[in-house]
Amino acid sequence: MGKEAILQSDKIQKFDDSGFAVDKCHIHNQSLASEWQGSVKEAYETTSANTPSCIALNFDDLKCFETVERQYESWGAIFHNSLAIQPSNPAFPTHSGLTVLMGSPKSGLLEVSFLQPVNWVSALVTSSQRLVLTAYDRDRKLLAQTVLPGANLANSDSALPPNTLLSIDANGIHSVTFSAFDGLFTLDNFRFCF
Repeated sequence: MGKEAILQSDKIQKFDDSGFAVDKCHIHNQSLASEWQGSVKEAYETTSANTPSCIALNFDDLKCFETVERQYESWGAIFHNSLAIQPSNPAFPTHSGLTVLMGSPKSGLLEVSFLQPVNWVSALVTSSQRLVLTAYDRDRKLLAQTVLPGANLANSDSALPPNTLLSIDANGIHSVTFSAFDGLFTLDNFRFCF
């Protein structure tokens, strides 16, 4: 399993060999979602008053080169400028399964809108350069930003491993964008919490 780290608010953190694992994020009542599973209502009903409900999207149900937009709408997420791929370039390894998302047709940009506001969003990212995750409210006002400070391609001299966990935490997130100016990136293990 690759090393993962949470990068917060444009602060570059030092990474040690102990790494960070997705299952150590203390996410309770998480639902694994594919494009064919039940509705968002079911995920809401499993949550208690003090525990957030989280959904992790499984991209392996998607066909390679499938445009991804409304496949996860029943789970509360709509993608924009997104394509499912099975990377042939070893610089962009997957973390789990074979399929990841990338920005396409406009490279370097991918957006996700939520039908209900969320409070936390994360993904494992591999990027050819600096990648910014930005969260917006209902009026498209900036809520928060998180930055992957540089490229983290496999078999490179990057201090960051591929599939680094990038997350953002803010109240009332209605959409997020992943952007790498004139770069390429992939997303795996996309999760969000209400």
